[in-house]
Amino acid sequence: MSMIEGPLSGLRVIEMGSLIAGPFCGQVLGDFGAEVIKLEDPKVGDPMRQWGRSKPKGLSPWWPVIGRNKKSVTIDLRTEEGRDIARTLIAKADVVVENFRPGTLEKWGMGYEALAKTNPGLVMARVSGFGQTGPYSKRAGYALVGEAMGGLRHITGEPDRPPARAGISIGDSLSGLNAALGVMMALHARQRTGKGQVVDAAIYESVLTVMENLITEYDLTGYIRERSGAVLPGIAPSNVYPTRSGELVLIGANQDTLFKRLCDLMGRPDLVEDPRYRDHAARGAHQAELDARIAAWTADQDIEDLLPKLEAAGLATGRIYRAPDMLDDPQFQARQSIVTVPHPVFGQVKMQNAFPRLTETPGAVRWPGPTLGEHTDAVLAELAGLDAQGLADLRARSVI
Repeated sequence: MSMIEGPLSGLRVIEMGSLIAGPFCGQVLGDFGAEVIKLEDPKVGDPMRQWGRSKPKGLSPWWPVIGRNKKSVTIDLRTEEGRDIARTLIAKADVVVENFRPGTLEKWGMGYEALAKTNPGLVMARVSGFGQTGPYSKRAGYALVGEAMGGLRHITGEPDRPPARAGISIGDSLSGLNAALGVMMALHARQRTGKGQVVDAAIYESVLTVMENLITEYDLTGYIRERSGAVLPGIAPSNVYPTRSGELVLIGANQDTLFKRLCDLMGRPDLVEDPRYRDHAARGAHQAELDARIAAWTADQDIEDLLPKLEAAGLATGRIYRAPDMLDDPQFQARQSIVTVPHPVFGQVKMQNAFPRLTETPGAVRWPGPTLGEHTDAVLAELAGLDAQGLADLRARSVI
């Protein structure tokens, strides 16, 4: 665990909202040293404390990750007194991250214009399904809808089956990452202008931004991209192939020089001059039959023998990893891609490190997701000036 001060040290972030999209933005900012004060409902906290397929020791293994590097402060934002406390915290913050349904903060008198009156340098990251404007803005916006509307769902899966989803809520994470990027841009602009602004990160647009040339290709040619399973249409060879041991191997050789190396390795140098495969366009047009040729070759070899040959030839290759493969891999170990963090209940818990890597001021996982309200007294005493009696009174009335 790095003890170097993170690049966002000194930045104060108030995180409101729950689940993944907004809190992932807070996770990224916290990983790089920002003080992230997460406001949670005093009774149940963020639902992520309960989510997940399994509950080792009665706790969600999801919360230690998405709650990491954050301070938990319980405030009931549905009460005017709770909102007053939140306003006091926000007046002393650089950034607010929220993912309520658009209009909620305005209803509470906590819209950006209201908050900026007392804190004109405030940057507010607003994460939602459809953005803060437009006819869909007030709709419930979950990742599954944003992924579909942004174009990802239609092209995911096998062509003879209904659209599939990624095994993670990728739309939520993309919007959280987009929000964090927007926060950095807004803070940079604030250095010049002294003014904050709103970062409006919609899930569907965050998905749309990674859809490559999907829109432009349709606009110019009328082509609608469809599901293509494990391959990208027209990009060959680049696929998963069987091996004798039953494990799949990934091979990417979709450039002329790489394809020649693969053909030499297969003992088929003649394929390089075959009109069906001699250039990128030809290989793309004959993708299925080329993949069948390669699959016939790989199916006759054990993956343990095949991988070193492919690597020695300079080809992009590898296995399809699961969690135990990541933990055992020397590349992950050498770069500490996965770190072990002490946890008060789990003992030692493993999770992904902070990325990307910065050479001088790297991010770090300083602590896992905190217990509900763990930092309430300390934060409210420091930033809201509340003494022990004031805190006790608020707690007795369930405001905190």
